[in-house]
Amino acid sequence: MGKGKGKKQKQATKDDGLQFIKNAIETKSISRSEVETLANIDYPLFSFRYFKNVSAKDCNDAKFFLDYITRLQKLSELGWDEIRKSHPHSFGMESMPKAQIRHNGLLPTFVTKEVDLHIFRAVGDNRVMVGLQEGKIFHVFFIEAKFGDISPH
Repeated sequence: MGKGKGKKQKQATKDDGLQFIKNAIETKSISRSEVETLANIDYPLFSFRYFKNVSAKDCNDAKFFLDYITRLQKLSELGWDEIRKSHPHSFGMESMPKAQIRHNGLLPTFVTKEVDLHIFRAVGDNRVMVGLQEGKIFHVFFIEAKFGDISPH
C-alpha cells in the first residue's frame, strides 16, 4: 500500500453474507451486531430458535413443506425493501396483535403484550407464518399447516 493511502473498504455482497453465515454455522458463534454489520445486505435471515411446532407437527403434506421452503427462498431473494413494497397476501408482511394469536402463551418472553407480531403467508394461501422481525432476522414462532390452528381467519 502506498504512503498516505487508506485501505479501500469493499462493498458487502450477497456472497459475503453467505460466507459470513457459513462461518457462523461452523463456529456456532454469531452476534446480532455482527449480523447488523452487513448493512448493505438486505435479505432476511430466518431463525427457528423460538419455533413452536403446534400446527406443523401433525402435517404429513410434503408439498406444503416444499412450498414453504420455496417461499422462504423467494423472500430471501426479494429482500426487506421489496417485502415492504409487496402486498401482504403476496410476499408482503403485516402486523397482528399478540392477543389474536392462538397459543400466544408459548411465545418467548421478549414478546411483551405491547409488541405486534409479524405475519407472512406461509405457502401463498391464507395460512400464516408468525414471527417477529428484529433487524435482518425474522424469528419464526409458528407455521400454520392447518387453517385456524394459529390465527383466526
